[in-house]
Amino acid sequence: MAQTSFTLTRDTQATLIPAGDILSLKEGTEVHVTQALGGTVTVQANGGLYRLASKDLDALGEAGKEEYTVEETVATVAPGEFSEDHVWDALKTCFDPEIPVNIVDLGLIYDLQAQDLGEGSFEVFVKMTLTAQGCGMGPSIAADAQQKIEALPAVKSAQVDIVWDPVWTPHMISDEGRTVLGLN
Repeated sequence: MAQTSFTLTRDTQATLIPAGDILSLKEGTEVHVTQALGGTVTVQANGGLYRLASKDLDALGEAGKEEYTVEETVATVAPGEFSEDHVWDALKTCFDPEIPVNIVDLGLIYDLQAQDLGEGSFEVFVKMTLTAQGCGMGPSIAADAQQKIEALPAVKSAQVDIVWDPVWTPHMISDEGRTVLGLN
């Protein structure tokens, strides 16, 4: 069974969920991992939920870093090779920090366009929404999506915009997402 409780070994930058505020959790803080998906970890500490970025997983100590570090698999795409399917696959590695379903299967991605810049280089434009308009995690989730798209070898740049039309509803969750959430 995986260890889920840790004592932070250093001061650690964290994102307060759902507000989206960046703050510091202090060395010695006891945290409990509630979700670890897509290379980020959601922890409960001091009566709140926080998201730790992959670059900060060492703060969980050697056991935590070993347990929760995810190897990026984007390298399976050959340089100069591009497909919108590769972008969709990258987006499926992005997760809402409170919901164990990726943003594609949650139905948060409304549009994906790719512009061929020539010489095997592409610019990608994504329109996404959130499950709630007041969620402060939007910029963090969008930045995660942008970073993962831009990690694709043929992508020169990506722009991920948050939109509110149409308003998201649970009906937008895919069958796979519904299964994960126990809604089928």
